[in-house]
Amino acid sequence: MYKEIYKQIKKFDNIVIARHIGVDPDSYGSQIGLKEIIKNTFPEKNVYAVGIGSSKFRFLGELDKVFNLKKALLIVLDTPIKRRLDLEDNNEFKYKIKIDHHPFEEKFCDLELIDDKASSVCQMIIELVKNTKLKMNKYAAERLFIGLIADTNRFLYENTSSKTMRLVADIIDDFDINKTELYQQLYMRDMNELRLQGYISQNMIITKNNVGYIVITDEIIKEYKVDAASAGNMINNFTYISELLVWVTFSEDVKQNLVRVSIRSRGPIINKVAQQYKGGGHDYASGIKLESFDQVDEIVKSLDELCKEYKQEFEKQ
Repeated sequence: MYKEIYKQIKKFDNIVIARHIGVDPDSYGSQIGLKEIIKNTFPEKNVYAVGIGSSKFRFLGELDKVFNLKKALLIVLDTPIKRRLDLEDNNEFKYKIKIDHHPFEEKFCDLELIDDKASSVCQMIIELVKNTKLKMNKYAAERLFIGLIADTNRFLYENTSSKTMRLVADIIDDFDINKTELYQQLYMRDMNELRLQGYISQNMIITKNNVGYIVITDEIIKEYKVDAASAGNMINNFTYISELLVWVTFSEDVKQNLVRVSIRSRGPIINKVAQQYKGGGHDYASGIKLESFDQVDEIVKSLDELCKEYKQEFEKQ
């Protein structure tokens, strides 16, 4: 599989790298990292990383605008289902490759490398380089390091394996990565984000069965002077709250004309609920794209019932 991906990358002069809507460090870091790797290996190629970005993650690199590349290669990262792809004209490409670490949901590319045991797509890109003639450099290694660290929450999550640790150790040694400097870039926040986190803490509603949720409208996003992606990523700041089994943010994104639903869990398997609403993701981290806030109560009710069943099963054990 690695050799076939390399073969297709080598074959095409124009390459577009896309990922899911609602950018996060893994999707952004793997996108910019892979672009740099391809350019470092094949300087003559035109490589574009596309999608709607976020000011919070701009330090990872700039995104591109590209049009009319009907004969190009498309590489889709960190996106299990076509409808979550942050790219409108994805049917116009000559050949399509998917590299993803979510559980399989839908085949929409010609070649698909899926490893739901991998900690992140950044880890998968590191493995791709190790198994082909693609050439890493320090700039790419730093982007992949940041994405991997974010998706494992500094190796705290269950998706961290001994392989993950070995791969990270290799790129730290090979490229003399300054971990402290990169951590500062990843975790530095401004007061607007901190104030929004305070607003969420004060206004989060907690159900009887320990589902915490909040609706973040465009008015709130504007009031706190953050962007929609930053608001949605606030979900990761509530991992270790004893009263929560599942927590959800419903954040409005007027640029994409949708409501982004981010769901996290400390036990119940949530991706099945997400799939009921045309979303998806991992067992403990999933997302949904809605047209409006109309289904908020329905989704919360489904998750509350899931938590109720989980608690009953836990009590039996």
